[in-house]
Amino acid sequence: MQASKVAVATTSQGAADAAAEICELGGNAVDCAIAAVMYSINTEPGVCALAGGAYATVWPPGGDPVTIDGNVAVPGTGLPAGVRPGAESIHMDYGGGVETLVGAASVAIPGTPAALHLAAQQFGQIEWRELLGPVIRAARDGFPLSAACHYYLEYSGDVIFGRSEDGHGALYGEGGDLLDVRSNIVVPHLADSLSALAEGGSRVFYEGEIARAIADHIQDLGGFLTMEDLQRYAPLVRDSLIVGVGDWKIATNPPPAVGGTVLAAMLLAFDKHPVVQWNDDALGQLLRVQQAVLTYRKRQLDLSDDLPRDAARLLDLARSGALLAKRSSAATVHTSVVDDNGLACAITASSGYGSGEMPSGTGLWLNNCLGELELNRKGLEAGPPGRRLPSNMAPSAARSEHQVLTLGSPGADRITTALHQFLINYIQLGHTLSDAVAHPRMHLEIDGSDMNIAVEPGLDLPDTGISVTRYPEIGMYFGGVVAALYDNKSGFSVAADPRREGGTFIAEG
Repeated sequence: MQASKVAVATTSQGAADAAAEICELGGNAVDCAIAAVMYSINTEPGVCALAGGAYATVWPPGGDPVTIDGNVAVPGTGLPAGVRPGAESIHMDYGGGVETLVGAASVAIPGTPAALHLAAQQFGQIEWRELLGPVIRAARDGFPLSAACHYYLEYSGDVIFGRSEDGHGALYGEGGDLLDVRSNIVVPHLADSLSALAEGGSRVFYEGEIARAIADHIQDLGGFLTMEDLQRYAPLVRDSLIVGVGDWKIATNPPPAVGGTVLAAMLLAFDKHPVVQWNDDALGQLLRVQQAVLTYRKRQLDLSDDLPRDAARLLDLARSGALLAKRSSAATVHTSVVDDNGLACAITASSGYGSGEMPSGTGLWLNNCLGELELNRKGLEAGPPGRRLPSNMAPSAARSEHQVLTLGSPGADRITTALHQFLINYIQLGHTLSDAVAHPRMHLEIDGSDMNIAVEPGLDLPDTGISVTRYPEIGMYFGGVVAALYDNKSGFSVAADPRREGGTFIAEG
């Protein structure tokens, strides 16, 4: 069924323009979402890259929602058992200080190309090669370096993204300085890799020359990703996790990812006491919910050997009210799209902080998801080959009697708290979509037994006895929610977070 109207909210205006181009060809919500997120993934160096992981939540009209799991997985298929070699540990001052592992040993099996191609095959109506047309042109002609990318690269460029010759050449001038914001970026060989992907489908990434270049590069440097890992990789289609909040049904990322479960638990726990305004009682309740859910995650989910079991227990505790009684950024991109047929698609993608590895002749920066230690707390010993790694990503879709909504956010462990507060603002407090996104946020930081409340200006917190860091202005640390809404009574609305660059597009037919 062809959609005549589509609404898109994404991470850059270039990505929104890519979606608009596909809409003109007759694309539906899924087609437009894929075009936009492929553009974002490949034109935001440092923030994201193609050789990482992604999830796509799709809710067809009249059907059940599904989430396509294209997350990264543990490598090492075909290699002898034994102690994994060490990766290089680096420190960045980004975000108050980050310790992460980079280099070949930090690279997990990528899943993004396979997941997006499967979404196109199952739910799209435009040819795959057409969907990649906008990003191929951008890669060949160059794209502007965004302020968000420049900000992150000031911390990570030398130690991560300048490690390869082609990567350094793309980002640094002849004098060795990082290029300025809005400089035209051309990553050598990236357009060729994307063109091969467009013509041959995702399997060229896993079985063809690109796959061989990636596997040989990692093996030559002593890492664990093998050709057999790539050949065996397949995206998984899972039933989305669904929770009810008021008149809404919200579909999000199910286990083994943890982001959707954490968001669902926050929604269920908070729904016991709906709010009408952000007063001391409501903010205190928000803090208690974050403390209970995030503590459970740290103690149970992050190191769980049975995520479905432990995730189900968290949701049971939240539903019963017992959870509160028990109380004791990496970088991502997201695109939200709805169309006037009621088809909803939300896609989130990440490549961790980046490994710095770029196989010669590919233009592809590889992920460091094995080394993303605040998320993958098991480190290089994350499990048997093929096991999906933990993820905060929570692309979500929601329906009420006459509305369909898609939402998501980048922001590492702030993804779930950002989405939770957005949904409270929109569903319970009745804010407009834009106001619900822009409203000040708080996030409880937990480090062992230490806790700190990070808060944006405009939220006056009650005294809780927990230390507080007050940020001088709203900013990227607190996520970057983008949301698209179709209301069959009033039409479309879109919102992109003022905390980071974003782009929106509405085609009214």
